[in-house]
Amino acid sequence: MGEVWPLDKIGAHRERIEAAGLVFTAIESIMVHEDIKLGRPSRDGYIAAYIESLHNTGKAGVPVVTYNFMPVVDWFRSDLQHRNTDGSTCLAYHEATAARLDPLTLSDLDMPAWVGDHSPEGMRELFAAYREVPAEKLWENLAYFLERVVPEAEACGVKLALHPDDPPWPIFGLPRIIVGEAALERVLAIVDSPANGLALCSGSLGAGRDNDLPRMIRRFGPRIHFAHVRNVKHVGPDHDFTEAPHPSAFGSLDIYSIMKAYHEVGFEGVMRPDHGRMIWGEQGKAGYGLYDRALGATYLYGIWEAIERSRENTKSMKTRL
Repeated sequence: MGEVWPLDKIGAHRERIEAAGLVFTAIESIMVHEDIKLGRPSRDGYIAAYIESLHNTGKAGVPVVTYNFMPVVDWFRSDLQHRNTDGSTCLAYHEATAARLDPLTLSDLDMPAWVGDHSPEGMRELFAAYREVPAEKLWENLAYFLERVVPEAEACGVKLALHPDDPPWPIFGLPRIIVGEAALERVLAIVDSPANGLALCSGSLGAGRDNDLPRMIRRFGPRIHFAHVRNVKHVGPDHDFTEAPHPSAFGSLDIYSIMKAYHEVGFEGVMRPDHGRMIWGEQGKAGYGLYDRALGATYLYGIWEAIERSRENTKSMKTRL
């Protein structure tokens, strides 16, 4: 976090990806240093390093870079091994469990997405610093970052994609600001440029029960540069949820309607199934089982083809009539 991504290392990744017959379409993520989020005097140096990373990304021909602006911790779950009735495990969030956790010992959870210093000493220092950064101040620090970084991204042909907060509400007394439709609109208005865009994650935003994902997709379509399409199941009271298999029948989100909205806006960006369960005895990084994510990808492909075929048939009928 905070270091420049060297051009030669980005190029080495590209060579390895292309040798496998694939295309290097996005980086997820180049992390934003905490000093930028906190608005410390050192932030200008870290912003300069971020800009250099974007220039190197542009030179390497990678068109999309994601990032997030979540204080201290990246996406968070209270349970990494929630057991489902079919024997699979998944990530889950239970508010009562989260409330009992000591935020100074969160490193014990070994969350797969976290980077940086999560030692008790490091966490204590950061939590103390964020007591001086309410939500509106965090918005100001995000604007300071975007006003300097977006023009540089545009100049080097890179589109920035902001990932929403996950879960989309304050945790451990820390502010969370990228939580819904109004917040996404505010982000895009800070710098009105195609390079200032979104990584719209249906699972992150979908954990918020009032968030209307198809409406957001239709509203922000041209500014969505990265689509994470996965399902969650709302359970119990409050904010509790589990991550669910991708098909709509297994979760609380209508994945068909989400994909239909992407098709309607002519989405041509990067899409991935994001998280998945651990199934068939697979071991590895929680939330990133290869088998279930492969099933998710084929499910999304199937929906996309069905939508396209349906639209083709509708056009054909109109022509005959």
